[in-house]
Amino acid sequence: MSGERPQPERRDAYRHFQDITTRWMDNDAYGHVNNVVYYSYFDTVVNAYLIAQGALDIANSPVIGLVAETHCNYFSPLSFPDPVRAGLRVGHLGTSSVRYEIGLFRNEADIASAQGHFVHVYVDRATGKPAPLPAALTKALKSLLAPS
Repeated sequence: MSGERPQPERRDAYRHFQDITTRWMDNDAYGHVNNVVYYSYFDTVVNAYLIAQGALDIANSPVIGLVAETHCNYFSPLSFPDPVRAGLRVGHLGTSSVRYEIGLFRNEADIASAQGHFVHVYVDRATGKPAPLPAALTKALKSLLAPS
């Protein structure tokens, strides 16, 4: 680890956005969204996008994504009843894996309150063995690729 703390990114670093409604139960005893809830927001923006693009059928897709790695940096708190705008981009698109990168923005803020990533490794639903990304998934993700 380099020891250098990442800096929050701006909204324009992301390609797709999803509104997420915070819930009363998301807050912890300290009055802000608990850290574990941020990961559910990550899952929400990714899976909602994939379903809307026709790239994921959660009950029947023969190839499914399993989380192999996650990470989150927290910069400023989110709290109920703040709306959250989740930004999404793809940092890496491989043969059987994808690195999704997410920024969470409080209200209309231009700077991320939190940002992170998770890596999906795609596997055959029946065998659990790595599988190539289906064409519909690859097509849906190409528009989210971050510039090199």
